[in-house]
Amino acid sequence: MSESNVLITEPLQIIKEEGKECTGTVIFLHGSGDTGHGVFSWVKSLHKFSFPHIRVLFPTAPLLPFTPNCGMPSNVWFDRLKLSPDAPEHIETTDATAKELVNIVNNEVKRGVPLSRIVIGGFSMGGGMSLHLGYRYLRGVAGVFALSSFLPFSSNVYKSLENDKTSKTPPLFMCHGTADDLILEQWGKETYASLSKLGVPGEYNLLPNVSHELDRKELAKLSSWIMEKIPENK
Repeated sequence: MSESNVLITEPLQIIKEEGKECTGTVIFLHGSGDTGHGVFSWVKSLHKFSFPHIRVLFPTAPLLPFTPNCGMPSNVWFDRLKLSPDAPEHIETTDATAKELVNIVNNEVKRGVPLSRIVIGGFSMGGGMSLHLGYRYLRGVAGVFALSSFLPFSSNVYKSLENDKTSKTPPLFMCHGTADDLILEQWGKETYASLSKLGVPGEYNLLPNVSHELDRKELAKLSSWIMEKIPENK
C-alpha cells in the first residue's frame, strides 16, 4: 500500500491511499473542525486501515460559517443551529456539500469502480453527513458507516426513507462510546433504531468506556465489515 500526495479538487481537498489494483473505494469523512489530513493521521495511529484492492479517500470539508463557533468559518460538512437531536437540520448547507461529495463518488464510478463497491462513512459530523449521502442521494452504495454520530429527530434522511420505501437501502455500521459526553450514546442508539424501523439493515456496536473518539477495536471491526461489503474478488 502506498500513500500519495494530497489531491486538490474543487472545492474539497482529498488525501488518498490506494492499493495496486483498486476495485473498490471507501470515502471517510472527518468530524467538525478537522481535516482529511487530520482524520487520516488519527486513523493510522490506531489501525493500519489499508486494503490491497480498495482506494480510501479522506476529503476535507469546505470552510463554512459555523453557528456553534459564533458564526466563524470552520471545516464542516454543514452548519448546525445547536448540538442537539431536537434542533432542525440546516438543509441548505447539507445539500450543497452533499452534491460536491456526490461528484467525488461519480468520479470514482468514471474511474471504473461500480457504485455497488463504494462505501461512505465518517466520524461524528462526518458520519451524519454519510447518512444523508447513503440514504438520500446514493442508495446504491455498498454500505454506510457512522462512528459516534446521530441524526436530528426531524432529519430529512427519515423523510426520504419514508417517501421511498421501495428502493433498496445499503447496510449500516454504527459504533458509539458509552462514555461519549459530546454526542450522547443515546442519540446514536435512537438514530439507529429510527433507521431500522424504516427498513435500513445493519449493526450497532457499543464501545464500553470510550468517549468521543476513534477506537482501535472499532476500526478493526469496521475494516472487517468493509472487507465483507467490498470483497477482494469482484
